[in-house]
Amino acid sequence: MANTGRVVRSEWTKIRSVRSTLWTLAAAVVVTVGLGMLICLLVRNTFDDLSVRDQVAFDPTMTSFAGMTLGQLAAIAFGILVISNEYSTGMIRASLGAVPQRGVLMAAKVAVATVLVLIVGMIIAVASYFAGQAILGSSLSSSIGDPGVLRAVVGAGLYMTLIAVFAMGVTWILRSPMLAFGILIPFFFMISSILSAVAATRKISYWLPDQAGSMIMSVVEPVNDRPYGPWGGMAVMGAWVVAVLLAGYLVLKRRDA
Repeated sequence: MANTGRVVRSEWTKIRSVRSTLWTLAAAVVVTVGLGMLICLLVRNTFDDLSVRDQVAFDPTMTSFAGMTLGQLAAIAFGILVISNEYSTGMIRASLGAVPQRGVLMAAKVAVATVLVLIVGMIIAVASYFAGQAILGSSLSSSIGDPGVLRAVVGAGLYMTLIAVFAMGVTWILRSPMLAFGILIPFFFMISSILSAVAATRKISYWLPDQAGSMIMSVVEPVNDRPYGPWGGMAVMGAWVVAVLLAGYLVLKRRDA
């Protein structure tokens, strides 16, 4: 137990000593909250121009989290950098020499990074919600006490966290920042969106991690045939995260550093 504690402290030292990883989290806060505020302002100024159907389906809570679309890029970058920095610098050899129990090393790194991004993710979720609702104004905004709103706020923080952990697992599999960025960015920002926009592949997109997980941020139930609700979607996303972490562990265990 004492050895595990030392490994955890070592991983915390590694993460906070690399400025690029911390800057990505700072960027996530600024981009997500700022973009959400901007979109809320645009919605407030153009709401009367929307069709009656769109006004009825308007979700003020989800609108506050509109910045998550771009903010998750910073979360992905954080997840990739946390893992790839050791491979890029060759420090992974020293880390494995100091901690030959690879499961302990991986668990400590994931635990420290997850706690850090969870704290930042919750700050982003709370700030995005309250800033967005303030801009929308009393006539359009929701209240934190309204049904489903608190769940959406907490879920937004969890979503940001799981996106980062998913990126960690993928990077452990690939062991290359270029490959990880080259796969994850197109996957989340192109492939996922295209599959969800095409009728023939829309049902497939329901089972992708971002499409499933983002349901947690919705309060006004969308009109679709998804076989799960908000927490069910989060469970689907969690299953993806567990799968890539397991695959990452197998790669770490079986391949030389």
